[in-house]
Amino acid sequence: MKAARSIRVPRVPAKGHVTSRLVSGTGNARSSVAGANLWQPVAPSQYPTSRKALTAPLAKLPLSSVLRSLLVLSVSSSPLLLKPCIYTLSLLAHPRSAFWDVSKNPLLHFLVKHTIYKQFNAGENKTEVQRSIQNIKGLGCRGVLLGYAREVLVGENQDATYDAKAARAEIQMWLDGTLRTVDMAQEGDFVALKFTGMGTDALKLLQQQAAPTEFMDTSIQKVCDLAISRGVRLLVDAEEQAVQPGIEGWIMKYQKYCNSQTPGRAVFYGTYQAYLRSTPATLARHLEIARAEGYTLGVKLVRGAYMKTEPRHLIWAKKEETDRCYDEIVEALLTRKYNSMLPAPAKDQTAELPPVNVIIATHNRESVQKAHAIRVQQATRGEDLGVDLSYAQLQGMADEVSCELLQGFETAKASVGAAPMAAPNVFKLLTWGSVQECMGFLLRRAIENTEAVGRTKDSQVAMFAELRRRCRNLFRGIN
Repeated sequence: MKAARSIRVPRVPAKGHVTSRLVSGTGNARSSVAGANLWQPVAPSQYPTSRKALTAPLAKLPLSSVLRSLLVLSVSSSPLLLKPCIYTLSLLAHPRSAFWDVSKNPLLHFLVKHTIYKQFNAGENKTEVQRSIQNIKGLGCRGVLLGYAREVLVGENQDATYDAKAARAEIQMWLDGTLRTVDMAQEGDFVALKFTGMGTDALKLLQQQAAPTEFMDTSIQKVCDLAISRGVRLLVDAEEQAVQPGIEGWIMKYQKYCNSQTPGRAVFYGTYQAYLRSTPATLARHLEIARAEGYTLGVKLVRGAYMKTEPRHLIWAKKEETDRCYDEIVEALLTRKYNSMLPAPAKDQTAELPPVNVIIATHNRESVQKAHAIRVQQATRGEDLGVDLSYAQLQGMADEVSCELLQGFETAKASVGAAPMAAPNVFKLLTWGSVQECMGFLLRRAIENTEAVGRTKDSQVAMFAELRRRCRNLFRGIN
């Protein structure tokens, strides 16, 4: 396989020099991209020239958010502090006494809620959640990917005596929480689903790659119907490989149910993890299923979140291989052309991918830049941006990447010779639920950071630079 070449994006932070403008767009027309090289640098004339905007992408954030981010990221980027943090979060997620139970210890609840919980989560009720959504949209983001925190992990409570009534109650609890989540979301937002949240019955079926029960199927369809009626989109998170093949079977069932009702647009999305060697083949197969059944495939592409628990042979041997897989899949999807990473499933297959909507969900700045280089060059050649594209980062992580995306478009009018483009669909991923319900989610975020201390360090440095900029400007008497 031929590795994708890195683009070189000019970045000069001082004395009137230019830096990169990040470009997007959201058309549903079919792409007419030819087989041109899309990894070339973007011409400096296409960049905004407003130095103030370019040098302070994090100026959008309130001071309280900058300070809290700096605290949390300083811990997350420190190998010395991260391990005790993970140990403490593990105690909070699985409390063995009332002292460690945030639902029973008011002081602990207050401390956790106003630090790490607030950094990554939307709130404990509808009022708090919708306030968080409005704050994010106030920054210029298009919306949120909102998830309900409740979940059941593989191996959890599976040795208990089976109780049909309790199993049905678990499904009902998932349904009630998910319907509330869809109700909290606004038109154009996403709601993230975890099928494992339906309990141990769902886990067993997914492990066996069996179909959902009638009650599960009815419950999921209720969620789909409400989402379609409210203009809300749904996406299913990827999970461990013990259940992921079963999850993919369910995803394709409900993609057909939802996306067939909205021609040219995906309402239901699946998640694909680029660190898995099998992902290109899985995605190619799903694209052909969608083509045959006549609907638009919804694709959320991530790098992967289960490095610590997955069998190692399922994952690319080197990080560079994961990066290449991610970037070349993005190239194939945005250009709707098969390539060496995402080959056509048959030799006589048409060179063009079927219709697809894409969420680039990554904190990797280079991958975002590469995706935007493709969009810039498509636009400057006057081509239709034929793939509905969104970008997503976790709330409280990689905020500098999200703000740079937004910044590039706010300054587009100041650029010279740039093609007019729509503002990007930038989303932040938020989880809601009680502080106790969210502890498992927060523990996973901390564990993920053991594999990404360098990336977290970059975010910490960006936040520190923003705080220093504000202090400097305060003494100078400017904003």
